[in-house]
Formats: sequence, C-alpha cells, structure tokens
Amino acid sequence: MMNGDDPQHNARTRRVPPPSGQAPYPPARPQHPPRFGPESPNGPTRKLHRDGPPNYAPPLAYSQVPPDPAATRTPPPRKPGPTHQPTQQPVPYHEPAQRTHAQTQRPMPYRAAPPPVPPAAPPRRRDREPEPPPRRRRKRHLFRWFLVLLLVLVLAIVGAIVQLDRSLTRIDALTSYADRVGDTPGTNWLLVGSDGRAGLTADQEQQLATGGEVGPERTDTIMLVHVPKSGPTTLVSLPRDSYVGIPGHGKDKLNAAFAIGGPQLLVQTVETATDVRIDHYAQIGFGGFASLVDTLGGIDVCVPQAIDDPLAGINLPAGCQKLNGPEALGFVRSRATALADLDRMNNQRLFMAALLKKATSTSTLANPLKLWPLARDTAKTLKVDNGDHIWDLGQLGWALRGDTVATTVPVGGFSDTDSGNVLLWDKERASAFFDALSKDQPIPDDLLTR
Repeated sequence: MMNGDDPQHNARTRRVPPPSGQAPYPPARPQHPPRFGPESPNGPTRKLHRDGPPNYAPPLAYSQVPPDPAATRTPPPRKPGPTHQPTQQPVPYHEPAQRTHAQTQRPMPYRAAPPPVPPAAPPRRRDREPEPPPRRRRKRHLFRWFLVLLLVLVLAIVGAIVQLDRSLTRIDALTSYADRVGDTPGTNWLLVGSDGRAGLTADQEQQLATGGEVGPERTDTIMLVHVPKSGPTTLVSLPRDSYVGIPGHGKDKLNAAFAIGGPQLLVQTVETATDVRIDHYAQIGFGGFASLVDTLGGIDVCVPQAIDDPLAGINLPAGCQKLNGPEALGFVRSRATALADLDRMNNQRLFMAALLKKATSTSTLANPLKLWPLARDTAKTLKVDNGDHIWDLGQLGWALRGDTVATTVPVGGFSDTDSGNVLLWDKERASAFFDALSKDQPIPDDLLTR
C-alpha cells in the first residue's frame, strides 16, 4: 500500500474531514508575517522584548504557530519499502487557548533579602613600619653614618688611651708601712723632678748642662698637689733642702731620702713630716722634662729677674719670653739668684703654670697633631706608681688647668748642720698649714707664701 493511500498517514500529514457526528475543525489561522526581516511589521532591525507597549500583542509561542501549508502537502511517492506498524495513534488537533502577555510571566513570590554578610576580616599580618619618604630616609642614612663614625672615633680614643696607659713606666712608690697616716679627704699627688740622666747621650747631657754623672739619683723638684672635693687646687713647693726627719736615718735634707731609699722612702718621709696621705706618685727626669717643652713648641714665661748661670746652661734676661726645652730645664734648676733655693721654688711654680696653660689650651687640645705627641711623650717620660693610670694623670692635668693656689711651706730660716746649709720650717705655722690640707680645708691667707 502506498503511503498516500494510508488514512493514518494522511491524518498525520494533512487535515482530514472529521468523522460524522462531530463538529468541524476550526478554520485555519492565516499565516503570520515573519517577526524579523524587511517584511516584518517590527522593522528590519527591531527586536521584540517581552516588556513591550501595553496594547502590543506578543508573538505567538512556537506551539501556537500554525503548521506550514507546505508541510501539509502530499509528499512525493516513495519507493516501496517494508511496511511497519505505526507506533503512534492520530490525535485530533485542538486549538489551544491564546495566552495574554500577562500570562507569560510567572509571579515571583516576595522574599526578604538576607542580611548582608560582613566581609571576613583579612588575615592578621605583622605590623610593618610605613616606608618613610625619601627625604626622611636620606636623613636616617646620614644619622646612621654619623653613629658609625662616632663609634669608630670612640674606639680609636679608647685604643689610644689603652696604648698610652701601657707605655707608662710603673714603679713601687706607695707602700704600706707601720704607723702610716690614715686616709685624708681629697686627692694628693707627689710630683718629683729628678736629676736622672738615664737614656741621655753625651751630647744631650752637654746640651742640657746636666753636669755629668754625680752619683745617686737626686730630686731637684718636689711638689705636693692637693685636689680638694670642691674649690681650687693647691700646689705646694717642698724645698729639697728642708731639714726633716727621715725614717730610720735621722734628720737630713728632704732630697736625701730619695737618694737613700728612692721613691718609697721619699713618700714615707713626706707623709711623716706633713701628716698628709699621698694617693698618687709621678716622677720625671731631665730628658723628659725638656722633651715636653719642645713638643709644645716652647712655653711663655715671665722671668722675674735676669739669670746668668753657666752651671745650668742659661743666660736669661728679665721679662716675658719663650723658653725652649734646655732653657726651661735650666730655669727650674738654677739657684744663681739672691734667695737661691726660695727663688728656684718660685721659678718652678711659674714654669708649672706656664706648662699647664700651654698643654691645656684650646689650640693644643683641638689639634691632634699636637695633642697626640704631647700625650705620647708624657707617658714615655713619666714614672708612676703601680696603681696609677693615664686617666689619673688626665684628671690631675684638668685640676691644674683652672685657678690654683701656688704656695710653699712656711719657712723659719736657714741653719748650718752636718748635712750642710739647710732650710728650717716654721713648726707652728707649718703644722697649721698641713692640718688644713689634711682636713680638705682652704689654707688661711696668713699662712700662704706667694
């Protein structure tokens, strides 16, 4: 049987009259024009949206579009093939009810918006210092370099101090002995200038007019320096010809104690005669004395009276002048004046004041080319006690750079003894003089000898 003769096939492909007794099919709807394109009422480029004007009918759904007449045409005859039982039954066509625009949209139930979820806290990070601006960063780099340079400078100074301290010559000057005077307030130094010629060549001895080797080492200068807790420093000259008791050797000149027992016996003799405990000891010889003056470039001294002393190798006019090393050494050693040893003590105090003024001046302290040689030569030429250090000497120099009270022991007169011509102390006035020093009190003006 041909497909065209099959009623079921015809029912599926085209309209067939309804069976008898049933209502006729509704008339076929006319074909709608295309929704897009030149022939569309919407225009060639207009697109339809679901939300259109109120009176605008939306296009029909796909299921509502009537079938194409071309699709209902009788297909061309097919070649005979195997027959098969159709699996579908013809279903009458019913025109579905036309939906309005409002029916194409489903109402959405109102749902309250969920509360906003706070954003999660970012993971905790280490607090970092904000990057400084370039200018502040540059200042910070400069400050760091300044600290580095300061540290290098401090280390250099510390190293120089340690080196100077090691270069000091230490001797056993302050020793304990029976019935030694107790500790007294303030700080007391015993400064000794000896006539030692150790290390000097023959030419240097001739230049310095030392007179050659004359036996045991003796002292030409003995000074007691008292640094109080407050107030000016007191510089006391102890005449080397002072007639005092030397422990274990009877009475003799003060410098004889040094010749007999060295620094230890000299310190013990001074403590016994003055009742003042010595805390530090420093000694310098001829060579070191002249070297310090030459290192400073000479010192300015006002010579009170002309001195012509061939034994000391000097011929100095009166008045202010600059003295070099050999001239300064002869100036503090000479006794070729009217008062001999008393004038020499005054000259020694004048020299000490001029030396300290030059050594502690701003031009010296601010110039490393002068300060370092001065400190180096001073450390090499000094002999100190085993317990003394370079910073102790620095404290002494600082104490002497200010106002000082320069005086000497109250003198009672001169006398000829088995030891020769000696200088006698005024016992009553000398006792009051040293009693004030031992109690760290100012010396009364009537006891001072300018």
